[in-house]
Amino acid sequence: SILITLNILHAQQNSNKMPPSIEASKDEPVKYTGDLTPDKRFHDGLLPHAVGVHQFQVMRANRSHPPERGESEAQGWTYNHQPYLAYWNDRFYYQYLSNLYHEHGAPGRTLLMTSDDGFHWSDPIVVFPQYDLPEIKHEEYVIPAGTKSVMHQRMGFYVAPNGRLLTSGFYSFCASTRHSPNAGNGLGRVVREIYKDGTFGPIYFIRYNRHAGWNEDNTNYPFYKKSEDKGFVEACEALLADKLITLQWWEEDRAEDGFYAINPGDVENADYFSANIVTSRGAGKAFCFYERPDGVLVGLWKNQYAALSEDNGKTWTKISQNPTLLTSGAKTWGQRTEDGRYAIVHNQSATMRNRFPMAVLVSDDGHIYEHLYSLSGEVPQKRFQGAHKNPGLQYFRGIVPGNGNPPGDHLWIVHSMNKEDLWIARVEVPVVAGVPDHVNQNFDDLDDVTVLSSWSLYVPKWAPVSIVQDPIGRTRCLELRDEDPFDYAKVERIIPDSKNLEVQFSLNPVVVSRGYALEIEVQDQRGKRPMRLRIDENTLGVDHRGIEEKLVPFETGQWHDIRLVMSCEKQSYDLYVNGVKEHSGLPFQDEMSVLQRIVFRTGPYRNFEDLQVIDGQPDCTGVLSEDQAGADEKVPLCVYWIDDIKTKGE
Repeated sequence: SILITLNILHAQQNSNKMPPSIEASKDEPVKYTGDLTPDKRFHDGLLPHAVGVHQFQVMRANRSHPPERGESEAQGWTYNHQPYLAYWNDRFYYQYLSNLYHEHGAPGRTLLMTSDDGFHWSDPIVVFPQYDLPEIKHEEYVIPAGTKSVMHQRMGFYVAPNGRLLTSGFYSFCASTRHSPNAGNGLGRVVREIYKDGTFGPIYFIRYNRHAGWNEDNTNYPFYKKSEDKGFVEACEALLADKLITLQWWEEDRAEDGFYAINPGDVENADYFSANIVTSRGAGKAFCFYERPDGVLVGLWKNQYAALSEDNGKTWTKISQNPTLLTSGAKTWGQRTEDGRYAIVHNQSATMRNRFPMAVLVSDDGHIYEHLYSLSGEVPQKRFQGAHKNPGLQYFRGIVPGNGNPPGDHLWIVHSMNKEDLWIARVEVPVVAGVPDHVNQNFDDLDDVTVLSSWSLYVPKWAPVSIVQDPIGRTRCLELRDEDPFDYAKVERIIPDSKNLEVQFSLNPVVVSRGYALEIEVQDQRGKRPMRLRIDENTLGVDHRGIEEKLVPFETGQWHDIRLVMSCEKQSYDLYVNGVKEHSGLPFQDEMSVLQRIVFRTGPYRNFEDLQVIDGQPDCTGVLSEDQAGADEKVPLCVYWIDDIKTKGE
């Protein structure tokens, strides 16, 4: 506990630590110096978990019962990816692109959702609809007229100096799912305004890919200068003039007309932007940036690339690879947090390929990153077939500087899951992996789970977590519901390091209607699992090395008091139910030195080695034989109530 308290104080006292000079840090702009590395066998990498991560599913893909609105929705679109976030006029805005089945598989479009609190979201509505292409003739392919476009964009929103909110997209095409829509051949970038009442302005092109032959004469939307709304035109021209923000566009554009601050045609950057590196290794892709305490900007791209700028993005040092930033091919997001420290959220990958865990590096100065934590290691089974649908949490994005700042001191991150579902995470700041005090939690004075700042929540749409009123005898309690055939609800509370630990809580299995059960575990911060309680219909079970011990009668619809007395010295624990010792000296499954967190979960534990995933079809055949059976339908409801959670230890 003393070490944890010192860690928090260190985070607060060293938030303005100065980095080395730009000259001293340009060859490695970002450097991780910690000794933790992820374990590829586990979705959380067996990394310590950050405290207070509230992760909510924003959109659950459904092929049979589409959540989308805005076009004919006889069938849901199950490739959903590349989200963006903004906060404007007291509302959150969430943009993402979508294809019917596959990555880079037509048809494609872009959708938008809104929220007042960041947790409860509107249904997605189409903001950039499907686009009919003219005939495209190429020496390697011909695309017939009327073929649908796909979309690809590395920027979602822009709040202009005049207060207007623009949303942006990029129309392109793919000759096959192996063809890249972001290789410089697409049509161009479109924008439209989002009004305060939630409606949208007309769609305009703001920049054509003129070098690829696209212009006002062969595209379906007018150029932005045709608008009679002077405020909209002013907002567009402010965006075009911002060379830092528009550097996000380079990947789809790739023009050599001098528009971009960094251009692959520049001699000084030729080594870093050669065609093979750009295409296969990711230099120049998925740009984001943050400002160090000395005013120097750090630019981050995919695949470990970074550079520095001391003139607000007008010029940059040569782009370098950061060997300690072990990213996969997914996006990296970096920002300055509200406490003056820095966070880089990415897939710190043990294999440089897997897109888990959702990891965060934490730094005092924006250059040296000493701490590595898992923000989430939850990866449910992929439900729908589709080409290039990498399993995992990926494509992390926060709020770009200038696009709003929600109330509070939190770090907000959006991401996709398995490239089919969309999520948001709110992370407590400072980002730490320990707490100084034990748990003494009831829910009597609470109305919403989002105030549980010391708890981490994993909340699918079909497995919600909430605070409810017990109509008989008790006041308020924590409720975990589950109707999801492929996922579960999970709540986790980190506790101070304890060699000897006592855990108490009250539990009411209100409805237990199927094979899924509530599981309770006490773990350490590297994921060792010495024990498990399992609540089935009318029984409580424990496991020890895969062997079920004596089952304890456990009525549904009734409150039960549970107490665990755990000893790392004895490597065993005792179980009390309603004051009766039901088990004594149950051996730990894993050898433990300390105990550090308690977990409640409405489904069985999963990790990478246990999870079976589907690979999908290699092209756009439309064959759906590999979709998971029952993916679109809820299963019978389970409901669990939890209250009066207490721990003490030493």
